[in-house]
Amino acid sequence: MKHLTLWMFLVATPVISVAQDLKGADPIPFDANVRTGKLKNGLTYYIRKNAKPENKVDLRLVVNAGSLMENDDQLGLAHFMEHMNFNGTKRFPKNKLVDYLQSIGVKFGQHLNAYTNFDETVYFLPIPSDNPEKLEKGFQVIEDWAFNAVLTPEEIDKERGVVLEEYRLGLGADDRMMKRYLPKMLYKSHYAERLPIGKKEILEKFSYDKIISFYKDWYRPDLMAVIVVGDINVDAMEKKIKDHFSSYQNPKNERERIVYDVPNHKETFVSIESDKESPYAQVQLIYKDYGMPKPVVTMNDFNDYIKKGLFATMINNRLQELTNKPNPPFTYGFSYHGETWARTKEGYQSFAMVEEDKQLNALKVLVEENNRVKKFGFTQGELDRAKTEWLAQIESRYNDRDKTESENFVSEYQSHFLTHEPTPGIEWSFAEIKKALPAVQLKDVNGFVNEYIKDDNRVVVFTGPEKDGLKKPTEKEVLDVINAKGENLTAYEDVAVAKSLLRNEIKPGTVTKKETNAKLGTTTLTLSNGAKVTYKKTDFKNDEVVMEAISLGGTNLYSNEDYKKTQFANGALAEAGFSGLKLNDISKFMTGKIATVSPFIYGVNEGLSGSATPKDLEYMFQMTYAYFTDLNLDKEAFDSYKQKQSAFYKNMASEPSFYFQQQFYTYLYGDNPRFNGFIPTEKTWAETDYNLAYSKYKERFANAADFEFYFVGNIDDKAIEEYSKKYIASLPATAAEKEKAKDLGYRMIKGEHKKVVNKGEDPKSTVTITYYGDTEYSPKENLAMEALGEILTIKLTEELREKESGVYGINAYGSVGKIPYGSYRFNIGFPCGPENAEKLTASALREVQKLIDKGPDAKDLNKFKEAEYMEYKKNLKENSFWLDNFTSSYTNATDPESILKREERVKALTAKEIQDVAKKYLTKDKVIGMLMPETNK
Repeated sequence: MKHLTLWMFLVATPVISVAQDLKGADPIPFDANVRTGKLKNGLTYYIRKNAKPENKVDLRLVVNAGSLMENDDQLGLAHFMEHMNFNGTKRFPKNKLVDYLQSIGVKFGQHLNAYTNFDETVYFLPIPSDNPEKLEKGFQVIEDWAFNAVLTPEEIDKERGVVLEEYRLGLGADDRMMKRYLPKMLYKSHYAERLPIGKKEILEKFSYDKIISFYKDWYRPDLMAVIVVGDINVDAMEKKIKDHFSSYQNPKNERERIVYDVPNHKETFVSIESDKESPYAQVQLIYKDYGMPKPVVTMNDFNDYIKKGLFATMINNRLQELTNKPNPPFTYGFSYHGETWARTKEGYQSFAMVEEDKQLNALKVLVEENNRVKKFGFTQGELDRAKTEWLAQIESRYNDRDKTESENFVSEYQSHFLTHEPTPGIEWSFAEIKKALPAVQLKDVNGFVNEYIKDDNRVVVFTGPEKDGLKKPTEKEVLDVINAKGENLTAYEDVAVAKSLLRNEIKPGTVTKKETNAKLGTTTLTLSNGAKVTYKKTDFKNDEVVMEAISLGGTNLYSNEDYKKTQFANGALAEAGFSGLKLNDISKFMTGKIATVSPFIYGVNEGLSGSATPKDLEYMFQMTYAYFTDLNLDKEAFDSYKQKQSAFYKNMASEPSFYFQQQFYTYLYGDNPRFNGFIPTEKTWAETDYNLAYSKYKERFANAADFEFYFVGNIDDKAIEEYSKKYIASLPATAAEKEKAKDLGYRMIKGEHKKVVNKGEDPKSTVTITYYGDTEYSPKENLAMEALGEILTIKLTEELREKESGVYGINAYGSVGKIPYGSYRFNIGFPCGPENAEKLTASALREVQKLIDKGPDAKDLNKFKEAEYMEYKKNLKENSFWLDNFTSSYTNATDPESILKREERVKALTAKEIQDVAKKYLTKDKVIGMLMPETNK
């Protein structure tokens, strides 16, 4: 069982009856809200009516065959076949498939997509469900994917280049190290020989019959499932499935779909890998199970899985506590029991990201924590908190059972088809978990450690940077660590839980004015200290309230010297905790309570963002009050943060794509005295002043009257008014004039430039073409620039991917901004082979020139509009969308009501307006950046 959140926590409409007194050997029931069946040819189907999002249906074709099914001369062709299904089918020849789907608002790569792995190939198709013709076309598409691909030599040869570009994208340090440790991880198994991307020499030269035979062998009804979830009529969808799929037959001499095991081994395999381009160090420790995974089928299985989940929760709570302490052993670490690359092999796994020279110490800590459980077990307090945590999470999902997105259900049914994961529905799961949790005892959970930890069938993998002066651990040192029995360990000490998040007395304020906006559905409270609270009640989620408090100002109000001293310390401020409580104290107190708040200080603003369930809303207000008034000053917490950040970022510049971004923007920012790079270095850490960052934070949050507080979600009027008076109206405030976003006057270099950066040993390049400058902000131009980016992405994909086979993916985007100064930005970016970088850059610029000269075709403009309509309708039902609208409107001093006219403005957008912004902004100066391998110097 690997997808706990995909079956146990998945929300569902209520089943008719859950009052079942099931015994240990009884099977877990199947969700009555799902219609499932099997056609005579063996094809399985799942259908569910679900109205979120409205007027939309998620179709999915699941093929229970992946790269494991390939012959030796077919390596990579399972994945290649996935590509070919987008390149021509019986009803949609050549590129008509993508063209049609874009015309109804489905974006290629974002909505329309697929994946191939060892065991399966899966196709995703979300489409509108409010039009019978579009629904019928959707079923024609998945039917064609399943049985009617047109595998012509011409299209196969064209797609070789695209697949080889995807292969190229995967090259690098991680790929090189993985290929060295995978034979140990997947010892003597078929998995080790069948990486889905395949082999370059086969992808380049395979004969056409090889992919045709793969398609005929494995794309067959008895290995397929069709899943339909959305705003649909179930009976009508079942008829469509039968009409479209019943006539197909399995091959007469069908090949056996072999289940490949991963053999066990007495040895403990150790793989210590390094690479000069690896940006960070990691540790993996895996104790593989002896047998294949046992499906969770009965109530006994269900209860065992709950216990295993509680075990994982408790061990990870301990590891999280360690990362929050001074001198942490790793940046982060976690343990779990689950799949180990292969569907047929699970194991108990521990993972940590560490400093480059502390891998052995991190491994030692992971082993010690396992041994600590083995020797002393968990405490009752830990188990009680884990139970509370589980119950709070499942209850929250139960409360939102009628608000679940269709794609979540689709994923659940996919897992049921592929690996027989249970699909009981949320109502049953919630009832059974509530019943099961109280009965779980410490001895039930503690015993798993003996099942998990063993002296054989183990694998340890170290990966990390390679450089002069950095000593690699030896295999003997690794074995000595994992063979330690922990004789000198002491029991875990479970410290007392805090009584409150606040320690200072609060003097509530009052509401001085109350206003409503009927169009937006908002209420605004002006408080006695000058702060404003605006909230919008929604029914999009039953158990969600999102919040953001925002004020203009930010680090642009700092001097250049102060900015450099605080830039990398700002992220550490919240690590100190508040109200005299450390992070571990806060975490324990918040067990079973779902609420979070995070402070931020950006360039032009500062504030807090958060979320909570309605039940726990007051805790979100309390955290807000604490972050404003009682943030801790804790040098040890800062040092811990610095250590973890250093471990993560220390070698990032060795990774070619990051190095390129760093060098490219260093070049663009030229003489800007505030540009200090994207990541902290030893030099910038030495210049960092934590105390100054703390005092600047206090300064930024000293005046609540300078803030607007926005809340969106399932809000009770009385509760939010009372909490606002108590926790926000009581915040310190001054009569100072509201701050504004400050333009510091610094700009990126002007003119036409080209910057080539050489880094990396692989034949990989990246091209970025950037246009930017000052302008007067215009909402109409901003919309036209968005459209220009989407339309150019379509044209570049058609030209550079489909016609020239030179890229795997390409993207263009543009916008016009207002704060802190009027500006425009347009960017085109794509990876490619170094030998094609100049040619493809020229092709991209030709497509730009076509839009400048002629504007977009009506067909392409319609594609943009249809996608916008579909996305807009979905977004209108999202709390985060409305919150973002309020905060961006505040920051940009624009009318939040304009969001209500988005569809109208998109509809009115003309090709000439898009051509005009192309002429205005893409004929000016530009900067071309190219990452080339070091061999191209």
